[in-house]
Amino acid sequence: MATAQVLLQRFYYVSSLKQFPLRDTMLACLFLASKLEEAPRKIRDVINVFDYLIKRKRGQPVTPLEAFSQTFYDFKNGLTVAELQLLKRLAFNVQVELPYALLVNYLRCLQLSGHPVVPQRAWNYLNDALRTPVYVCYQPPTLACAAIYLAARFAGVALPAQPAWWTVFACHEGDLVTVAGYVLSLYHTPPPADLPLTLAELETYRAHGNDGGTGSAT
Repeated sequence: MATAQVLLQRFYYVSSLKQFPLRDTMLACLFLASKLEEAPRKIRDVINVFDYLIKRKRGQPVTPLEAFSQTFYDFKNGLTVAELQLLKRLAFNVQVELPYALLVNYLRCLQLSGHPVVPQRAWNYLNDALRTPVYVCYQPPTLACAAIYLAARFAGVALPAQPAWWTVFACHEGDLVTVAGYVLSLYHTPPPADLPLTLAELETYRAHGNDGGTGSAT
């Protein structure tokens, strides 16, 4: 899931929501990520899960999607085209390095792996950070250090200051503070009630005066 979210953000850094619908791109990112992480899933399974989640989110009746229905074929065709565009626009640079393994190692180095609060709290911060752009703007060591910094501050745990502990992990203080700020800002920003998933929905969304954050027109 984390790999898919990073791919999604990378894609929309070089592409536009006005040209590539969110639903198809999300399907493609999750399908491709399952292959990259050696946990492949069938297209049918990915589509069925997305259809279920969309209907539940929007309060629609949750009915099984017929395998030979036009809706299913629309999902499938959209996913197939979006996956090709994803590979093309990212120039096949689809490897994703996540900070979770680094977090575990850093906690051991700081003798915090057995702490009752810090490890889980830091892991949660890394998960929440996927809703921000930091995974495509900063390196994994910086993300892991920012998560530890926030978790330790929350738990009131003092970390080594001489030398500053983050320098041992090749992290700059300015980057650490910036990433931490992105994460903390999440808790003061309510998530959107709904998102336009298709080009038709996007046009309706824009017609009602919501025309921000649609990415670069490429």
